[in-house]
Amino acid sequence: MRRGAAGILALALVSCAVGPDYLRPDAAVSDAYKEATGWKVAEPQDESNRGNWWEIFGDPQLSALIESIDISNQNVRLAEAQFRQAQALAAQSRAALFPTLDANASITRSRSPTGLVGGTTAGRIISNRSVALSSSWELDLWGGLRRTLESSAAGVQASAADLAAARLSAQAELASNYFQLRVLDAQKRLIDDTATAFDKSLELTRNRYAAGVAAKVDVVQAETQLKSTQAQAIDTGVQRAQLEHAIAILIGKPPSEFSLAPVPLAVTMPRVPLGLPSELLERRPDVAAAERRAAAANARIGVAKAAYFPSLTLSGNTGFRSAAATDLFTVPSRFWSIGPALAQSIFDAGLRRAQTEQALAAYDATVAEYRQAVLAGFQEVEDNLAALRILGEEAEVQEAAVRAARESVLLTINQYKAGIVSYINVVTVQTTQLNNERTAMGILGRRLVAAVTLVKALGGGWSAAEIAAANH
Repeated sequence: MRRGAAGILALALVSCAVGPDYLRPDAAVSDAYKEATGWKVAEPQDESNRGNWWEIFGDPQLSALIESIDISNQNVRLAEAQFRQAQALAAQSRAALFPTLDANASITRSRSPTGLVGGTTAGRIISNRSVALSSSWELDLWGGLRRTLESSAAGVQASAADLAAARLSAQAELASNYFQLRVLDAQKRLIDDTATAFDKSLELTRNRYAAGVAAKVDVVQAETQLKSTQAQAIDTGVQRAQLEHAIAILIGKPPSEFSLAPVPLAVTMPRVPLGLPSELLERRPDVAAAERRAAAANARIGVAKAAYFPSLTLSGNTGFRSAAATDLFTVPSRFWSIGPALAQSIFDAGLRRAQTEQALAAYDATVAEYRQAVLAGFQEVEDNLAALRILGEEAEVQEAAVRAARESVLLTINQYKAGIVSYINVVTVQTTQLNNERTAMGILGRRLVAAVTLVKALGGGWSAAEIAAANH
């Protein structure tokens, strides 16, 4: 029997794993980004502390808000719980590779009926006491259990990437909302300053009307312009409140308990390091998660194919059984048994074939999802590179328009004071200046959001190398 057990163990050690070994699916990857032509490569110091990517914007308040996401954002906490769940499932799969050992103890009292013919225990009350250990081990001859563990380990790594994707998404959304809010604050300050200037113009017009050198219509136009501008300042409060509430939710606080005081917008456009397009497959957590799910699906093909082969289980138990408590732990009361069990499904009406076909189709689906994730990743990078390039050009032209509008206001006001033009000309150029100033602020906000989105599209500060230690 010992020789038989040794032979079974040797067979287990040389067992194979059925099913295809995993190779990363190929995906369309270009040599360079289309929109990266002429893109200035970041200086080495811009690569420092790449994990905290938001620090490239140099805003301490933004950094403090983003760093509170991990402990407060519910979507991140959900992804973290799912990651721990995947780790537990992998531990379950790993445990299936080892023997199980169970202990049991029991005591029973029974009475046999007196009507039994030839019974030696008829009418007697008998006590049975038992203490035993039992063990069972399914030998992984065909690699089904190992493929299950391989699938679970890939699932852990995919879940780790999902957690990184949830964290990055929350960080990028918070940064975008934060910059939009700060741009609204800057626009509100601009409108308030403009309204102050319009109020002075109204006072000037009233004085001129009182002196008889201006018409009543000039006063009415100045009042209309002032009130319209004040209404614009009030209107910015709607979107600002909504952005403030969104930031509160992202950091896990009720909107009623969170507020951001207006502060001047003091941020410069960062230079985002790009890297090669092929690195996007390693840097984007959603792409890495899709690739790991393809690996998990590939392993499940081996699990399905292993079902075609017989399963071999080695089991044994030993212990003591006796009617008398005093004789329980004696040699005569000892019992044991050991032996293998071989099981093979003979007919299953095509169940195993259908399960294998399902596993193959599921793998093909995950490969398609992976390739689509790669293409979507490249699109997001190209979109935001284009946005930054075009918005940069627009910002330069818009700044020239702002300078021209300011000069036009000064000239027109002087002409109005000299009585050369009517007040409607002043209203027109002042409105044009305000619109151009607000447009310039809006372009800056769009550039900041595009920079944040580009960092997110490039994978933030995350690297696929992190998933290697995800299940340790």
